[in-house]
Amino acid sequence: MSVLDIACGPGYVSDAVRKAGAISKGIDFSEKMIAIAKTMFPDISFAKGDAQNLRFEDASFDRVLINFGLLHVSHPDKACAEACRVLNPGGRFGFTVWAGPEKNPGAKIVNDAVEAHGDLDVGLPEGPPRYLYGEREECRKVLEQAGFDGDSMNYETRTVEWHLPTASYFFQAERDAGVRTAGLLARQSPERLDAIRIAVEEGVRRYASGNEFVIPMAAHVVVASKA
Repeated sequence: MSVLDIACGPGYVSDAVRKAGAISKGIDFSEKMIAIAKTMFPDISFAKGDAQNLRFEDASFDRVLINFGLLHVSHPDKACAEACRVLNPGGRFGFTVWAGPEKNPGAKIVNDAVEAHGDLDVGLPEGPPRYLYGEREECRKVLEQAGFDGDSMNYETRTVEWHLPTASYFFQAERDAGVRTAGLLARQSPERLDAIRIAVEEGVRRYASGNEFVIPMAAHVVVASKA
């Protein structure tokens, strides 16, 4: 089975695909991420690529996967259409997006802190909503418009636990390793940024468990077949 891992980052999904017995090819817009992936998994094919303009022929893959990458492109509907184009007939597309604060305690901590203390009008580059495709029917319509069979869609919300060593770790991860949220935080004044940090740390402390902090994080896992 041939699998395209779009927005592959450091290559973890591609590695999981390989361990499952399939042949994976990973692409990412970031040259730095591709360099990391090649270093970590030298026997997997990785290359720079644009999710919204794939360089592959029609019907080239059995599966296409995007692990949270739709949140990092300016037009996620185009990325879905491109995923459909490069899939073989009957091929399947799977992706993940974060669930919104109402279903996602970890997201609520950050969301509440930013809304209470942040400046939201900081001129971020064009991008999708922070909680993209948060409703099942909205997601179905987008996939149908991209060329997928809406009736085949499987839409599930899964929760995992993030085990954090300190109360400040969550804020540091969002500030230093995030994308859209990191861009927002980078544009805050020192005073606003410190207020957001304090609010996030206070939120995390409510999830103290022994010598760590256990934060529930929820994501939507979506799979659909090419029509």
